[in-house]
Amino acid sequence: MSQLHSAGQVRPDCVATSAPLLSVAADIAQLWRENDASGGFLARNIDTGEQLGFDVDESMPVASVAKVPLALVVLDAIEAGELDAARQITIEPAQMYLGGTGFGTFRYPVTVSIADLVTQALTVSDNVAADALLSLVGIDQVNARLHAWRARHIVFRHDFRRMFECALGAAGNDFGLAIELAIQGDRPGQLHVIETMNPEFANVATASSLVDLLQRIWTDDIATPTVTSGVRERMAQQVFQHRLSSDLRTDGLRISAKTGSFLNLRHEIGVVETDAGGQIAIAALSRTSVPALVHQGVDLAIGAAARIAVEALR
Repeated sequence: MSQLHSAGQVRPDCVATSAPLLSVAADIAQLWRENDASGGFLARNIDTGEQLGFDVDESMPVASVAKVPLALVVLDAIEAGELDAARQITIEPAQMYLGGTGFGTFRYPVTVSIADLVTQALTVSDNVAADALLSLVGIDQVNARLHAWRARHIVFRHDFRRMFECALGAAGNDFGLAIELAIQGDRPGQLHVIETMNPEFANVATASSLVDLLQRIWTDDIATPTVTSGVRERMAQQVFQHRLSSDLRTDGLRISAKTGSFLNLRHEIGVVETDAGGQIAIAALSRTSVPALVHQGVDLAIGAAARIAVEALR
């Protein structure tokens, strides 16, 4: 697949399969800059191979987006007979922590099947459920399977609890200060004092590696069809609609996605399926320079980028 690159720029490096699409990529990059966002973006028509984006090979901490490859590995282990989908796992209060959704808000022990832990991790982005799954398969096994699947630019280094531990360790209980520290670490010449915001120590991926993964999940070109359909079904049930879906919600489109949010990171990956049968995979990995827990401008910019890309590629 031939690829055009923007010339004369250090950032962003726009890429596309045609000159008109390269112009669209540049417009989306400008839209992000106007909303205090930077990072990597890639949209690809799975059926035709046409694509557009910018900074698609920048490795970034991916926060909860990592739950998609984790779910793929767990479901593959179930399919291989290494785990029992119905096995009951009890999560104690000591395992619960900040995270905003799911078991992290529970006060008493909860017992749930492994298969339902996968559902919790993908639909409501349950960090405690994801960590329970990660403890079952192990980080080394996740990386080994991703490597065997040739998804080498998606790398796990820690569980999800570790993100909060590092943030609180650097900023105490002041999450606002943690966001400030994360932003400072993104500036030239500055170091990330929050370890899991540093690409060398974080769970990382690139926009291109995540779009590749989505394409393989949607075409059953990884693991087995039973495994990939299990990931697709759960991503279609995600409850969050404020990023990719924000500018795309119509009866003629089906969106299956997974968000990732932590400190100044605002991510989402997913596949948009049209009523005509088209499939467009999108990875939006963004960071913002605005110290705010909620940044609607970035969320809406991701949604606008998805709409513009879908209109250009469908």
